[in-house]
This record gives sequence, C-alpha cells and structure tokens, in this order.
Amino acid sequence: MSVAIRLSRGGAKKRPYYKVVVSNSRAPRDGKYLEQVGTYNPLLAKDDENRVRLNEDRVRYWLGVGAQPTDRVARMLDKAGIMERAATNNPKKGEPGDKAKERAEEKAEKLREAEEAAKAAAEAPAEEAPAAEEAPAAEATEEQTEG
Repeated sequence: MSVAIRLSRGGAKKRPYYKVVVSNSRAPRDGKYLEQVGTYNPLLAKDDENRVRLNEDRVRYWLGVGAQPTDRVARMLDKAGIMERAATNNPKKGEPGDKAKERAEEKAEKLREAEEAAKAAAEAPAEEAPAAEEAPAAEATEEQTEG
C-alpha cells in the first residue's frame, strides 16, 4: 500500500479548510484516512501562526516509513523545516500555448501583408498621379462644352 501525506478539504462553499492527512494514495481526496497530522486554513493571513499547524513527530514518522507528500504539502513541510524540497524550474511557465502562438503568427502575417499593401499603394499612386491630374482637366473641358 502506497501512503501519501495530502490535504483533505472541509469547510463550507467558498470557505475552505483543510486537514493534512496520511492516507492510502488510492483513497478519495476527502475519504477515509489513516491519521490526521495537521491543519491548513488558507483564509488566515500568511504570517498567522494558525494558518498551518503540523504535528511534527507524526509527520517525521510517516516520512520515515515511506509516505510521499503531495507538492503542496511538501511546500508546507519545507517551510516548517521538516523536509527539504528541491526548487523546481519551469522554463515554459511564461510561454504562451500553441493556439496563442498560432494566433500571434497569423496576426503578424496579416500586419506584414497590410504593410506591403500600404507600401505598394504608396508607390502606385506616385506613378498614376500625372494621369489623375489629366483626368480632371478633361472633365473640365467637357463641362465647358456642355454649358
């Protein structure tokens, strides 16, 4: 049987309160557990001493017999000085997802096409400008002959 030290949720809706429990890793989150070894109240201030309460002797015993803490509990144990937790590095944390990358590429491509079209439009009227000046002069002569 693999044993885990994890959080078991209690409390009302939108008012969480957790027990730090030792349980069979296959048991449901809020189901039967072997022993309660502490509490965690996330609603209290971070510097409050009652936010995380652990029975250090029992936690050390369960760690000694092979219990594996979850990531969140390992953070609490590290802060309490019971167990050393290696720092993790996630280089992809700030990187956008695949769909966001695709959207950014499409947007950049559309921007490039718009710039190229604007550049081509800026060059084309410069060549057509003399022809455009001749057209109003021709219209003016037509109006004079009609009138």
